[in-house]
Amino acid sequence: MEPKKSKYDTNPLDPDFVRKVDAADLAVESSPETQEVRRATREVGPGPAEDARRNLYSEAPTRRYDNLPADSPYQSVFAPPTFSAPAPYQPPAAPYRPIEEKPTKRSVTGIGLPENWAMILPYAPFYVGVVVALLELFLVPRKEPRVRFHAAQGLALHIAILVVQTLFGVIGAIANSSVGGGLFGLAAFIFLIISMVRVWKGKPHEIAPLAEPSQWFNEHIQPRTKS
Repeated sequence: MEPKKSKYDTNPLDPDFVRKVDAADLAVESSPETQEVRRATREVGPGPAEDARRNLYSEAPTRRYDNLPADSPYQSVFAPPTFSAPAPYQPPAAPYRPIEEKPTKRSVTGIGLPENWAMILPYAPFYVGVVVALLELFLVPRKEPRVRFHAAQGLALHIAILVVQTLFGVIGAIANSSVGGGLFGLAAFIFLIISMVRVWKGKPHEIAPLAEPSQWFNEHIQPRTKS
């Protein structure tokens, strides 16, 4: 009795295997579903891209990466850098230190005042020196270091006097006494007059506690006139 075979039994040693496979293929080919699929399917021919792939000489020419255009988003590692070398380091100039030299009457660049008046007016009392010092720092170029030094120092001195007078005013309001503020105002007035006389005579006049703020004013207030 011949053993029962399942549909998964595809033993190629079966003598009827080839006939069964041909019969199955013929049945599939002749089925209405297969005929419908064949009618809906069309052959797609090779397009331009396929033709370009087959023709090795139709590609773009070889691009040289050692001679890229300037507007190229990616620069070659073989091309030299296009950035400019940084400027050599230059240490900052040493701050001006007053020497014993009498100021002259020559006209100062930027403001037109004689040098002797331009150097003493920043120390003028009643805050006139504040206005003059600011004008000189904004107008006098840096090639006038003596004038700019005294303008910056006069401005720092007036600010210091204003701060101390404000403190004395607060203390006087609390203590109900203005003696301390009055004495300090008189001392500040005398010191400003002494400063003007010393600078007029050409004596070195540098107030050590105000050296740093004076240098800060001189460096950060840029002159409007080119040096």
